[in-house]
Amino acid sequence: MPNEDKGHLEIEDRGAVLIVRLDGGPHHVFGLDIANQLDELVDRADRDPGIRAVVFTGAHPERVVSHAAVQWLQQEGAASPTVGRRGASAVARVARGADRARVLKPVVDRTPMRGAAQLDRLHATFLRMNASGVVFVAALNGSALGLGAEFAWACDLHVMAEGDYFIGQPEILLDIIPGGGGTQRLTRLIGTHRSLVAILEGKPFTPGEALANGAVDEVVPQHEVVTTATALAEHFGARTKGSVAAAKRAVYFGGSMSLAEGLHVERTEFFTRVMSQEGQELMLDYIATTDATGELPLYDPDTYEQALTLGSVPGHRSTKTTRR
Repeated sequence: MPNEDKGHLEIEDRGAVLIVRLDGGPHHVFGLDIANQLDELVDRADRDPGIRAVVFTGAHPERVVSHAAVQWLQQEGAASPTVGRRGASAVARVARGADRARVLKPVVDRTPMRGAAQLDRLHATFLRMNASGVVFVAALNGSALGLGAEFAWACDLHVMAEGDYFIGQPEILLDIIPGGGGTQRLTRLIGTHRSLVAILEGKPFTPGEALANGAVDEVVPQHEVVTTATALAEHFGARTKGSVAAAKRAVYFGGSMSLAEGLHVERTEFFTRVMSQEGQELMLDYIATTDATGELPLYDPDTYEQALTLGSVPGHRSTKTTRR
């Protein structure tokens, strides 16, 4: 990637929520530097029990991320031999194994497999976000194309600015297709046909179209984007990290399997939470509150409202669960 396109993440620590601004250099692109720093950030958020949510927005006044650094893609493509689909599949699988081993990284970085390994690592970072107990919120303060859109769609929630902005996958106009997960994530968000048409045409969604299609969750005035996204981050971040992670894995991974396989994933995640200390304490508290009041707490409107705000059902016992 050219020096002038080097990017970085600006991280603002607000306690349980991190506000992260993506700075992609002069053209505000998503390149290898941002990819590597994002990987480190996800690792940090996962390991720190105090971090419950991360809000991503753009340092540029009207762009979240322009798109991938095209020179990065072009150079890695040029460094690789021309192969068919079978050959490309083999290269991708070998690169994945080599990258997972990491001991071979210095060798891989000097071979044509480097680009495939970099892409596999980026996919792995996005998948870690999907399996994490941290809630990731995309605060789309402007436009996002290509990898910028794919990064946003790898987040759990999406708030977009109203106005003359856009989000979408234009890759086909460069005779390539989405490579950062767009064919898979956009399809899961808005459905197969709508996703295919959008990818084949290469035309992005306006904020209104993105909202109507289900590609974003809210559209608000630009000056309210980060505030709205932070409020969502605090709200959903109030749930335990363990239960958030279990729910995300069941939905993201189990939801694309066959029904029988998906139910197995759900059962697995369910039993891990039922047997957890947090789950046991909250359920015992629920039972004690029912016995003490003569009513099921979740059928008391005030208690239910408190539960939604607090992230767990308030109980009768004085000892409260320590949320993890």
